[in-house]
Amino acid sequence: MRCGDWLLYAVTDRGWSDREHPFIWQVEEALKGGVTMLQLREKELSKEECYREALEVQRLCRQYQVPFLINDHVELACCLDADGVHVGQTDMEASLVREKIGKEKILGVSVQTVEQAVLAQRQGADYLGVGAIFATQSKADAQAVEIEVLRQIVQTVSIPVIAIGGIVEENLDQLAGTGICGVAVIRAVFAQKEIPSAVLRLRRRCEQLFEIGGRS
Repeated sequence: MRCGDWLLYAVTDRGWSDREHPFIWQVEEALKGGVTMLQLREKELSKEECYREALEVQRLCRQYQVPFLINDHVELACCLDADGVHVGQTDMEASLVREKIGKEKILGVSVQTVEQAVLAQRQGADYLGVGAIFATQSKADAQAVEIEVLRQIVQTVSIPVIAIGGIVEENLDQLAGTGICGVAVIRAVFAQKEIPSAVLRLRRRCEQLFEIGGRS
């Protein structure tokens, strides 16, 4: 995949949806705006509800030709033939996930240290999500990662690295020069009143900051 595919990675959060702005509508607005990858992250829904929702989100991602990944639910990702899956340090080990999803699917792993990054790459990760870089409302217990550690991870591994955690338009510039391929965002997309325009601004700024300096 090209570095630009990781540029503006949207992670869903239905906590920002309501009757006026339903979840699926928000997802399509984000896709219309130009997110380059989308991850379905659901921690509260039942398996049946998550399956139905994932089908709809996958349909939209295919319509807009954006890679569709599922957070944590490896079996669901396999069942739906999703483009990939993302796991954290407390989820299934990356090497086992790789065995289940096969060589062709995208595997992302959340890391907080250089050691975790090296291990994830060795176990078959295609990209790393590093954070939380800034304070985040989406994951109150997220371990903080200093920007210098982010830079060290980029310099150590040979796979794409994206930053995640509390990233919004106002602090994006602080990540310039780190060598990352892009950012994963939640609030910066789904909490916005005008999602497509917010996404467009973020994407343009990300193109200026990351794509040239990132790696393929």
